[in-house]
Amino acid sequence: MTKRIYVGNLSYETTEATLSELFAGIGEVESVTLITDRMSGRSKGFAFVEMADDTKTQEAITQLNEREVDGRTIKVAEARPKRDDRGSGGGRRDRW
Repeated sequence: MTKRIYVGNLSYETTEATLSELFAGIGEVESVTLITDRMSGRSKGFAFVEMADDTKTQEAITQLNEREVDGRTIKVAEARPKRDDRGSGGGRRDRW
């Protein structure tokens, strides 16, 4: 079972290819998803990486957290589970 890794504080110039290469130095990378703004297409400064091996996932978190990439010190941690609120703003819309 793969675990998602959160990668934050990325430079706007960092690409999925850069992250894939960085994480591949530790283990097999299954996917890299750079989060971008829908309107501009510009990076939001964070991404998610999935690795094939849970042991390598932990190794990547340990080795790459606080590492400098493209001039920025990145944050690497296990990703939190996806929320299912779909941008509802936290309020109930059925009260109108």
